[in-house]
Amino acid sequence: MNTIHSDSAPAAIGPYSHAVRCGGLLFTSGQIPVDPDTGQLVADEIEAQARQVFANLEAVLAAGGVGLGDVVKTTVFLKDMGEFPQLNAIYAEQFGDHKPARSTVQVAALPLGCRVEIEAVAELGARG
Repeated sequence: MNTIHSDSAPAAIGPYSHAVRCGGLLFTSGQIPVDPDTGQLVADEIEAQARQVFANLEAVLAAGGVGLGDVVKTTVFLKDMGEFPQLNAIYAEQFGDHKPARSTVQVAALPLGCRVEIEAVAELGARG
């Protein structure tokens, strides 16, 4: 098992790694909409937060040597399931024709009061 760190993603706000490489898979920690340059949450709207989550997720995946096209499973945590349509549109835009397995759940609260968190599992070496 190897831990992964990305200087392009927000620092962990607890005792965990950005990602862990184990066997042929990369498991990311949940990414929240914190701007890595400021350490602060982005605007309090689902669209802006979802875009920042994807930017952070891509940075972590890249540090592990993979990209969104290598993702085989995501888990999406939403503060309000009523915002699913907006999140889903951005999710579809980010993944394009690639459609990994996904679970989406509404949760009572997320770190720093954010609206969305996404974690992913990616296959290492899937493109080559």
